[in-house]
Amino acid sequence: MRTFDLTPLYRSAIGFDRLAQMLNDAQRGDSQPSYPPYNIELVSEDQYRIVMALAGFSRSEIDITSERDTLLVVGRKQRDGVERTYLHRGIAARDFEQRFQLANHVKVTGASFDNGMLTIELVREVPEALKPRKIAIDGVEATNVATIEQRQAA
Repeated sequence: MRTFDLTPLYRSAIGFDRLAQMLNDAQRGDSQPSYPPYNIELVSEDQYRIVMALAGFSRSEIDITSERDTLLVVGRKQRDGVERTYLHRGIAARDFEQRFQLANHVKVTGASFDNGMLTIELVREVPEALKPRKIAIDGVEATNVATIEQRQAA
C-alpha cells in the first residue's frame, strides 16, 4: 500500500485544516461504518438529499440532530422481549449512530420516513456578504487610450 504525507497541506491551507484532516482519515482506511446503507444525492446546485435504508425501524426509534457542522442520525431498536430463532437473519436490526460532516452554511430543511426509507433534505444558504462579487477596476478605458494617441499624432 502506498502512503502519502499530507503535512504540506497543513502548512499552506489556512482555515482548511479540517479538509486536510478528513483526507488524512480517508487515507487510513474505511473507519466509517457501512450500516445502515445510505445515498447522498445532489438535487440541485445548492440542495442535497440523504436517503437511508432503515428496514425494521419505526419513526419513533429514529432521532435526527443537527449541531454546528455535524448531522447525527441515531437509531435505537425497541426490543419486544420475544425470543426468536432465526434460520437466516439477513435484515439487520441493530442500533446505529451515523454522523455526516456538513459543509459551511448547509442546513437541514426537513426529514421524512416512508416505507423504511429515511429522507433528509439539506440546503446550502450562503449569506449575501460571503457570496462572490464582481470588483470594478478603476483606470483608463481602452477607448480613452486611442483618443490620446490620435491627439499626439496630430
